[in-house]
Amino acid sequence: MARTPTTGPDIVARGLARNRLGVPSVVFFGVAGAAPLTVILGAVSTIYSVVGNTAVPLVYFVAALILSVFTVGFVAMSRHIVNSGAFYSYISHGLGRVTGVSAAFVALPAYAAMQIGLLGLFGVVASGILAEFGVNASWFVCALVGWFLVAVLGMLWVDLSGKVLAVLLTAEIVIVLIYDAVMIANPGEGRVTFESLAPQQLLSPEVVAMLVLAIAGFVGFEATVVLSEEAKDPKRTIARATHWAVLLPGLLCGVSAWAMSVGAGPGRVVQAARDQDTDLVFNLVGAHVPEVLVSIGYVLFLTSVFAAMLAFHAAVARYQFALGREGVLPRPWGYAHPRTGAPLLGSITQSLLAVAVLTLYFVTGTKPLIYLFAWGTVVGGLGVLILMWGASAAVIAFFLRHRRRENVWRAQIAPLLAFLLLSVVLAATVIGLGDLLQVGPDSPFRWIFPTAYAIFATLGLGWGVIMRGLRPADYAGIGRGAEGRIVADIPVQRAAHSTALSANVAHHA
Repeated sequence: MARTPTTGPDIVARGLARNRLGVPSVVFFGVAGAAPLTVILGAVSTIYSVVGNTAVPLVYFVAALILSVFTVGFVAMSRHIVNSGAFYSYISHGLGRVTGVSAAFVALPAYAAMQIGLLGLFGVVASGILAEFGVNASWFVCALVGWFLVAVLGMLWVDLSGKVLAVLLTAEIVIVLIYDAVMIANPGEGRVTFESLAPQQLLSPEVVAMLVLAIAGFVGFEATVVLSEEAKDPKRTIARATHWAVLLPGLLCGVSAWAMSVGAGPGRVVQAARDQDTDLVFNLVGAHVPEVLVSIGYVLFLTSVFAAMLAFHAAVARYQFALGREGVLPRPWGYAHPRTGAPLLGSITQSLLAVAVLTLYFVTGTKPLIYLFAWGTVVGGLGVLILMWGASAAVIAFFLRHRRRENVWRAQIAPLLAFLLLSVVLAATVIGLGDLLQVGPDSPFRWIFPTAYAIFATLGLGWGVIMRGLRPADYAGIGRGAEGRIVADIPVQRAAHSTALSANVAHHA
């Protein structure tokens, strides 16, 4: 069936806001998704505690290196494809439209789980901070406040969200650097040591598990590509922003992990992490800085979580927009707000889903820190890792067919290395998922979540096949973004013009 011609107002209604974001704003979205302060206070101390190995700083640098290799081909492809569908779009170009739809069915639950999981952490942290001031508020009420702010910002101009993230992340990075300097200046064993950076530690059997946890802390950097349609000069902006969105969190987390080992002492940092958990950094610096600086750190911990929530909300809303515009989801999901250019139903859908999950956890009395935040981010991270693995394969396939003036390193060598490295990390994640969720060896949750992703992917494959057979016009636009939709509409516009011309001739005759 032919599609309805795209009129002027329809283009406005369906289009995201153009030329809104420069390199710094896009970088802030990517770094916000990675939430460096949240990772440093939460994930780094957790890895020290759970794994019991002091190679954490080195592992973060290795994780950043692996993802930097991945971004070489990923960024090279971004210069040829501009689409808010990101991984879904890249996979459809490289591995075919049916596989692309399958990837989309993995992306939606993965990003939704990440964003909703962070709401649980936000609620718990905010409740704890308010308790320090004598205000008793449940985690649920605090989470609803965070949810409301994200829901509102998600409907407004994307550059407004970029400015909010810029302020929050600048403060976050400054406090991280101050804390690092204090820990290094006050070594726990009386001297600054580099033992935690010794390369031979990479030979230890725990490194793979640590690497999985470290890479999970980077999830969110790919939000840069989701914003490609709203960026200024996207083919350059996204490339630069994506590299920075990997390097900045990698350096911050690696240096901070090393500073923690210096501040506590390499021989004592593991036990200190087990005893103090997320308070480790605050306790290490508390004796050497004014109390107000520690209090600011707690507040910025909260804003770091909020920034990540906002970044993931933007990502999942734009995925839904891209899928609606291309007919994979119902058409209304492909409309943007006529004034702000924000993805309308995508943002509303994610907000409604989030509040429903929060309410369910509150009513059932389920612990939000473990079963909402920890599980949500681990399971969501697994989904994003699957997408990264598929995208690295798609980059290889794309440049085998279309060289596009890219050199051998960007088009073949780096993508192949990334695919091999991510294959190892993905396999280790699936095998060790039960340990990451901290469930027993006989727990069904070891296989429920990977199986769920397999089911989502299979449903996506089936829907892609159905679209190919029953809706060829929509199928042709899969992964092609606004450009593909307009191109697909051209024959319809020509047909309409021809019909009008014939009618006019008949009338005069």
